[in-house]
Amino acid sequence: MTRLIEVKNLSVSFAGNAVVHDINFHIDRGEKLALVGESGSGKTVTALSFLRLVQDAKLSGSVMFSGHLDTANDPPVDLLAMPEQALRGLRGQDISMIFQEPMTALNPLMTIGAQIAEVLQLKLGQSRNEAAKNALERIAETGIPEPARRASAYPHQLSGGQRQRAMIAMALACQPKLLLADEPTTALDVTVRGQILDLITRLQQKNGMAVLMITHDLNLVRKFADRVIIMECGHIVEQGTVAEVFGNPTHAYTRKLIDSAPVRDVMEQASGENFGSDKALLQATEMRVSYPIALPGMPGWFRKGEFVAVKRASFSLKPGQTLGVVGESGSGKSTLAMAALGLLGHTGDLQLTGKKWQSSSASKALRKIMQVVFQDPFSSLSPRLTVEEIVGEGLRVHSPSLSKSERRVQVEKSLADVGMTNAQYPGLLDRYPHEFSGGQRQRIAIARAILADPSILILDEATSSLDSESEALIQDGLKALRKGRTTFVIAHRLSTIRSADQILVLEGGQIVERGSHPQLMARGGRYRELHDKQYNLESDRYVNPGEEVASYETTAG
Repeated sequence: MTRLIEVKNLSVSFAGNAVVHDINFHIDRGEKLALVGESGSGKTVTALSFLRLVQDAKLSGSVMFSGHLDTANDPPVDLLAMPEQALRGLRGQDISMIFQEPMTALNPLMTIGAQIAEVLQLKLGQSRNEAAKNALERIAETGIPEPARRASAYPHQLSGGQRQRAMIAMALACQPKLLLADEPTTALDVTVRGQILDLITRLQQKNGMAVLMITHDLNLVRKFADRVIIMECGHIVEQGTVAEVFGNPTHAYTRKLIDSAPVRDVMEQASGENFGSDKALLQATEMRVSYPIALPGMPGWFRKGEFVAVKRASFSLKPGQTLGVVGESGSGKSTLAMAALGLLGHTGDLQLTGKKWQSSSASKALRKIMQVVFQDPFSSLSPRLTVEEIVGEGLRVHSPSLSKSERRVQVEKSLADVGMTNAQYPGLLDRYPHEFSGGQRQRIAIARAILADPSILILDEATSSLDSESEALIQDGLKALRKGRTTFVIAHRLSTIRSADQILVLEGGQIVERGSHPQLMARGGRYRELHDKQYNLESDRYVNPGEEVASYETTAG
């Protein structure tokens, strides 16, 4: 193989503080290289430095790129020393990036189709009609249902997984020579994750594209990558083929990462335990959520169409119970949770502690009862507030009698509960969200939710952006926090909710199955299908599904 990227003595620092320290590695043409490490280890900063997208950073060393010209004899160029205009020509065409948080990377004022078409027009010189047609094909390739309709949607009108697929379609539109993929499958369900990995592999083989995969999912690395680099605190501590590094790790940190892969059975059933009331704390009856959409042609001049995101959903939760909600991306999981939070208009009946949620005059008091951790931490944290202001906001609203020093003590305790202290992150309380990694931002969001001491905790993929060790830490903390609370958990990984009291399976906005994990496995329906797909993709984390179902059927019999 010939070298595509040669990184020599790369260092990245902010205000004199180094976060990446004198690292060296290479990427060959057509190679799949994984960059692995805990949240905050410098993985994303390393990739962003290739395209000089790290704001206010001082870069040193060199990143030699050999894919800018077709002739193999042409000398490589240093991406860190190129003029900005020349580098702009490489971005999105020769080197593309899939960002971890698509909501903040996509333009909120442009439709998905228009954003992808814009890349094709600017980079490949395609006509407007040709670019629109090819954009639709790229969207369809990623498995987004109804691609023609989704091409006309804005980012906020898509689910988290659909936004991620749109970002992937945009990054792959120009068939780049190097793809920088920052946690590209974090927000995706198991079915779409497999589709995307197959798509990237297919294009990689067809076009000779190299891939730098940034991830904390060690199982994905085993199945996808050729080589792996392990980073700790901005240093490369080990690198080699996947078989070498995983089969015979030589560094203690690598061994710790491999051993820290969590068992994601994080729910504990109430097992009939009574937490003080048999009356439902949260009750939804025939809940329906819809959005107006533009109709094509002349009818769109006079009236709007309708897209129904949630159809006649009914469920109830008693104090102390856990409700798990699963389904593929775009099935309506997050929409159902947002409606339950009173953040989306809906028809049907929704009651919290026996009071009608949206029409209640006591809505402020009810808000304290229910808190949420969103899937996308960056877009859910105000960029204008410090960490102390973000985490302590609930106390200012619901406990105004507390002094500033009393609030600070509680904020520090809540952050420590999720593994963030001032000793680890100097100046923690006075820093802003953009100064943290994706996983660290998610921990801040969890700290904000738990500080209000809610009776109902809604977790929308709360640990999907965390590395294995951080995920294990947060899950252990959430286990203790959930005791005595009603929990509404949205998950892609079925192992996360397998011990929930009740599981709802959503498809096309409808609840198609409900029951406990053993009941749903024994029925052999949609839930079982999702489980088996996940087993095939993550077989090292599951028992054999056939044996598991057989044991359930024996028990049920």
